[in-house]
Amino acid sequence: MNRIAANPIPYWLAGGKTVPVFEEAFRDFQEIGFTAVKADVPEHMTAPAYARWIAGYGLSPSLSLFNSSFDGDLAADVERAKQFAATQTALGLDRTMISSMSVPARLDTPAVGADFDAGRLDRAIDQCGEVCRVLRAEGLRPLHHSHVGGVFETEEEIVRLLDDLGPDVIGFGPDTGHLRWAGVDPAALVRRYADRLGGIHIKDVYADHLDGSPLSYRDAQRTKRLWAEPGRGVIDFAAVLSAIPDGYDGDFMIEVDEPSVATARESHRISYEWAIAGGLSTAGRPGGPAAPGEWR
Repeated sequence: MNRIAANPIPYWLAGGKTVPVFEEAFRDFQEIGFTAVKADVPEHMTAPAYARWIAGYGLSPSLSLFNSSFDGDLAADVERAKQFAATQTALGLDRTMISSMSVPARLDTPAVGADFDAGRLDRAIDQCGEVCRVLRAEGLRPLHHSHVGGVFETEEEIVRLLDDLGPDVIGFGPDTGHLRWAGVDPAALVRRYADRLGGIHIKDVYADHLDGSPLSYRDAQRTKRLWAEPGRGVIDFAAVLSAIPDGYDGDFMIEVDEPSVATARESHRISYEWAIAGGLSTAGRPGGPAAPGEWR
């Protein structure tokens, strides 16, 4: 069964990564029906304590994310990766997203590959590859996670990373919203790297800030007309889901960084109901009770 997981990012973006904030998110997720949550273990907490904590809300850990600029201290990244992997594997996880954050010029002018630097891209690919090898050695399968604002932002940069490093080093864990904002067809990229797919973040995007936003990343997000609950924006999820191969064994993680509705709870309720109606929790390729045209 493919689990429908939740990322509490809109809760902690508003209130910080505190125990009360996470507890509010976990209560909401339990009441809505989620059974898995992105594994963000607070710094003061051990992995076993975290597992017991979320289990009290009927939740189990789902794949988390390791992020870096991949343009700095490689030794520090390697050490962080080892510590991160130790925590994640202690939770029983065998994979993680890995993402690049962030290039200042790309936060100011998002989704268009601003301030492209070929040398920086080459260095970032090499450094990401080294970190991926460390994660693999520690028992975690790394999956590249697309993110606007990072060094692997455009389709050309993402393809360079995946093709240069190859499937033995890095898998694929896309974010439908970040891809579409950067002008990438999510369904086409999922189809291209279907054999490397190990996880996926599901969120939609409105048309307001596509094709070059005049606003910075943060300001575009604050308009509440950037990210959308799945099915409410412009992404063709029927095409995305049909591109996912039979036997896909990863989770479907709902992630709407800045909800377009009044509250994070309402956003997750809408997203969960959409996911259930579309059959995302069925084994293999999503099919479920609704026909593709009904997913929207």
